[in-house]
Amino acid sequence: MAKKVQTTTIDSVEALQARLKEMRAAQAEFATFSQEQVDKIFYEAAMAANKQRIPLAKMAVEETGMGVMEDKVIKNHYAAEYIYNKYKDMKTCGVIEDDAAMGFKKVAEPMGIVAAVIPTTNPTSTAIFKCLLALKTRNAILISPHPRAKKCTAEAARIVRDAAEAAGAPKGIIDWIDVPSLELTNELMHDADIILATGGPGMVSAAYSSGKPALGVGPGNTPAIIDSTADVKLAVNSIIHSKTFDNGMICASEQSVTVLADVYDAVKAEFAARGCYFLKGDELDRVRKTVIINGSVNAKIVGQSAHTIAQIAGVEVPKSTKILIGEVESVDPSEEMAHEKLSPVLGMYKAKTFDEAIAKAERLVADGGYGHTSSLYVNVNEKEKIQKHYEAMKTCRILINTPSSQGGIGDLYNFKMAPSLTLGCGSWGGNSVSGNVGPQHLLNIKSVAERRENMLWFRTPEKIFFKKGCMPVALRELSEVYGKKRAFIVTDSFLYTSGFTKKIEASLDEQGITHTSFWSISPDPKLQDCLKGLELLRAFNPDCIIAIGGGSAMDAGKIMWTMYEHPEERFEDMAMDFMDIRKRVYKYPKSGTKAFFVAIPTSSGTGSEVTPFSIITDAETGTKWPLADYELIPNMAIVDTDNMMTQPKGLTSASGVDVLTHALEAYVSVMASDYTDGLALRAMKLVFEYLPRAYDNPNDVEARDHMANASCMAGIAFANAFLGVNHSMAHKLGAYHHIPHGWANAVILTRVMRYNAAERPTKMGTFPQYDHPKTLHRYAEAARFCGVTGKDDAEVFEKFLAKIEELKDHVGVHKTIAEFGVDEKYFLDTLDEMSENAFNDQCTGANPRYPLVSEIKSLYLDAYYGREASSYED
Repeated sequence: MAKKVQTTTIDSVEALQARLKEMRAAQAEFATFSQEQVDKIFYEAAMAANKQRIPLAKMAVEETGMGVMEDKVIKNHYAAEYIYNKYKDMKTCGVIEDDAAMGFKKVAEPMGIVAAVIPTTNPTSTAIFKCLLALKTRNAILISPHPRAKKCTAEAARIVRDAAEAAGAPKGIIDWIDVPSLELTNELMHDADIILATGGPGMVSAAYSSGKPALGVGPGNTPAIIDSTADVKLAVNSIIHSKTFDNGMICASEQSVTVLADVYDAVKAEFAARGCYFLKGDELDRVRKTVIINGSVNAKIVGQSAHTIAQIAGVEVPKSTKILIGEVESVDPSEEMAHEKLSPVLGMYKAKTFDEAIAKAERLVADGGYGHTSSLYVNVNEKEKIQKHYEAMKTCRILINTPSSQGGIGDLYNFKMAPSLTLGCGSWGGNSVSGNVGPQHLLNIKSVAERRENMLWFRTPEKIFFKKGCMPVALRELSEVYGKKRAFIVTDSFLYTSGFTKKIEASLDEQGITHTSFWSISPDPKLQDCLKGLELLRAFNPDCIIAIGGGSAMDAGKIMWTMYEHPEERFEDMAMDFMDIRKRVYKYPKSGTKAFFVAIPTSSGTGSEVTPFSIITDAETGTKWPLADYELIPNMAIVDTDNMMTQPKGLTSASGVDVLTHALEAYVSVMASDYTDGLALRAMKLVFEYLPRAYDNPNDVEARDHMANASCMAGIAFANAFLGVNHSMAHKLGAYHHIPHGWANAVILTRVMRYNAAERPTKMGTFPQYDHPKTLHRYAEAARFCGVTGKDDAEVFEKFLAKIEELKDHVGVHKTIAEFGVDEKYFLDTLDEMSENAFNDQCTGANPRYPLVSEIKSLYLDAYYGREASSYED
């Protein structure tokens, strides 16, 4: 429990510091209160303030000599009732938001002690408002009143404090400076935890300069515009209602009105008919010089009636005059009517056009009202004018057909604008908030986030057909199921001249499907190849695209497909890397709306027929781009072993070890799952068993068939689990040194495996389901599935590496990068750039060990020279 608080007079720095110490103890106790306790205190305090709205209004007028008692009653009533109504159900204690499914909580904590600077213009209502916010948020509040309003402000705070304490609040949770001074106010702001500053520019500036978080307001110089389409009666009477409210002391009240020329006379007549006085001759100059002195508002006229101000200026007007209106032309600061006046004095401008009216309003805001409020009276159907107005105004409150004094504070004329008596002006006004200040601004919000594993997925083509001889049968679906009429075949020149497309063409002819072919695809497909094919593709306008070949033809076909369907898209945007494919900056457009895509592999390696990847090289820059998105997955894959029986030994070797690399990287990826593991493991086992047979005997149908399946299965696995740094490095070996892709993977494979298997990696991959370095165990699991045994994971892993090296030897893979004929000088000259580009490759992100560029460089060097690497621990 907080210590009993002794009532002391705060009239010195020492007394203030002693009181703040006591308040900290009270606030610490208050911070333990439940939402139920706080809401009871909030209710009783609001009720008490509401009951005393009239006595407090009287006190304020008597002490300050400003404003209208009856209007101050409304302010006090508003500060109690509207604030309570808005925030009575708001959670401000402890857990305020709890998403159990996502494991996310928000916990509200009080800030501590609020230093509240209260203006003389709203001495009781603002005190009520700030005290209620502090109570709702379990903060203590110490008020610094204006010297001219210290009694009424202290009384308002006392009423709220007594009611709060009676309802159970700790003693002394609310207090005030009894003898306010600049010194004490500065000391308070320096020692508090948060400052709520409502007052003149000097006080707000001091709050922001105190070194403590501050919520301040800026000056208001609200310009109103009355458009030609406006309801003149509504506009004029709204402005009168606003401008006369508490004699114009609300900072959001209109300071000027700009009227379109064609309704100017009608507006003027309505103002006059409603009791406003248009200053004539030297009357205008007298009022000008009375209201504004040396560029600032004359404190003697603030909150005075129009009649009183006229008397001070030596101008005779009826006692019942509501507003003094000065018709002026200049919006420069030299024009007194262009300033904030905090009184029932209004500048009035004429504009020939709506654009001229906006220009005047912009200047008026710039000369003293940045960020605060602006107002427009217009037919609500004039959406373009409303938009033009709000786009031009650098104000945080833009009110349409609304009296700005009442409209700006919120919840009176628009019920989505939060009620407040502290109106933030954003960066335009030098404030930290741009909205109406509420309890949310007095809370520290803790975000409590439990670890969660994100949703994964399993994506494949709509249909996958496989088995020797299946292609002609599968192709029948193009007409029988999908009703296709025009097919565009993409392949390379070797396959085309070798007759690989003839079976496809024959099937299409039988079905009555018109077709044409494009066969200018390089073995390492180029973006420029795709662009050439794209021209023919667009000219032919197919509803089906068939890509047949190795990865090159299928990858090129995917790029041509998406660029055919979406010519507005840019390749460089498609090539943008991502950390999480679901959150990427560039979003691929939907594919398949114009053409159905069929992929038919002729080699057992890339798996491109079932993957969302496409590897394309820009011939002009030499950059090899690995594109990835599920919109690149073919609609249909046809895996027919007949298309793979003529693979030469070199291709069989390179594509076969590529399959093994796909399966291994998918299995140890940070995104591996039960759905991908089975496919990856089976693919590995098939490679070990059938790749040597397919390499030794190209006509071994069983071996070819199983290798085709292994390639497709590994493709599905890495389409969903992704790859790793082995592929990142291989991509760059191909781009810089033209080593065939499969062999580029193979020459570094066991080194990268040893690197990934480190139990103490420098850094591990970032993905929620990857909770600790476990790649050694995963490799051992794969090894055991492939028939390797041993006493523990380490021994099994070493035997697995030996088994892989034995397979590589069998299919003729060189031991080092140098053995592929890569020039040593050129290798070393490009090494730094190649290492960095490998690090930046799209495949790197799913690697279980997050690589440093220096580590990639070391791996390259080891693989180039064939250096022994027994360990890649940190």
